[in-house]
Amino acid sequence: MFKPLPLFLGLRYSRSRQRNGFISFISASSLIGIALGVMALILGLSAMNGFERELKNRVLTVIPQGELDAVETPMQNWPKLKQLLLEQPGVTAVSPVIRINGLLESGAHLKGVQLRAIEPSDEENISDADNYMTGKGFHELKPGEKGVILGKAIADKLGLKIGDSVGLLMPSSTDGDGLKQPRRELLKVVGLLEIGGQLDGLLGFMHLEDAQAMTEMGSAISGFSLKVSDVFRAQSITVEAARHFPHHVYIRSWMNTQGYLYQDIQMVRTVMVVVMLMVVAVACFNIVSTLVMSVNEKRGEIAILKTMGASPGQIRLTFVIQGMVNGVLGALLGGLLGGVLSAYLTPLMAGLERLIGHRFLNPEVYFIDFLPTELHASDLLMVVGAAIVMSLLATLYPAWRASGLIPARELGR
Repeated sequence: MFKPLPLFLGLRYSRSRQRNGFISFISASSLIGIALGVMALILGLSAMNGFERELKNRVLTVIPQGELDAVETPMQNWPKLKQLLLEQPGVTAVSPVIRINGLLESGAHLKGVQLRAIEPSDEENISDADNYMTGKGFHELKPGEKGVILGKAIADKLGLKIGDSVGLLMPSSTDGDGLKQPRRELLKVVGLLEIGGQLDGLLGFMHLEDAQAMTEMGSAISGFSLKVSDVFRAQSITVEAARHFPHHVYIRSWMNTQGYLYQDIQMVRTVMVVVMLMVVAVACFNIVSTLVMSVNEKRGEIAILKTMGASPGQIRLTFVIQGMVNGVLGALLGGLLGGVLSAYLTPLMAGLERLIGHRFLNPEVYFIDFLPTELHASDLLMVVGAAIVMSLLATLYPAWRASGLIPARELGR
């Protein structure tokens, strides 16, 4: 089969076993370096994609995307206010809520908790938390039964299981001296919430009517939770909805409470891409050393080729192809290894955690307790393509130097 001269010679030189041993070592190290750099970058990007997915699918589907809380007095006639909010642009669902911060007491153990008193039928439109709950999810909460659904980490710390009773210590009305006396309510654990992260140690849910009776609010509520059409515009949508609200309210969105997680993921992604591309670039520039030494070794052959009619362009292309072999093979090998390992990264890390007996992501610190992964084809193509382009750039100077050799000077030595 006919092959163009540069392709034939470039592939021949790259496969030659008679080359200098040091050149072979540098050539192999460049291939391995490119492969490892590409693989590491693909694994890192897959992990960042996984963290972003879990942030959206777990945290942002459990916590409210927007919140409006009464500044002073509780909100009366909340069904009418709910309908008003639903009419605002960008607001897709609204749920009434009473927020209670207190201490759970079980025996000698105490644990702080953020209880959200909700109307189950409305909360289902706001949150997907019931997908991570035992039993019937939100519908385990019945008015008048003082049932509570607790995060699994809370239940484990207090030694509770479904059906157990737990005391709730919460502030009550002010006494004559201006001091708040703690009030104790007995609740029954009717379900557990297991998201797999920090929220399991913070959140709890109870029925709205039970909280109204406990806080003596009557039929009033303390605020609303909102679901919006665009999570990345949650703050502006919530602010705009509050402009048309008849009560003075505190305005919050997930960007205030969890936005740092998204910003951290994007920052780590950017830093990692820059650093790992620098690693790949260093590996690619080993190609420069390989080709420079290869050109010096083949000066006589280059001179003979030029006297036989090979053009400078053909000589340049020959050494570009020789150098590109390592770059392309390293990029493809790294892409293959990165793609395969990223598909099994989560179980591999879980197995490593069991083996060494150490958890890398503490659920009390991080919003999840496992290393997620999600490979995007665009990331794979971007990383492999960048490695190949850098390999090509690394071949240009040695190839230009080879094409500039003068046959008479070389053959006259």
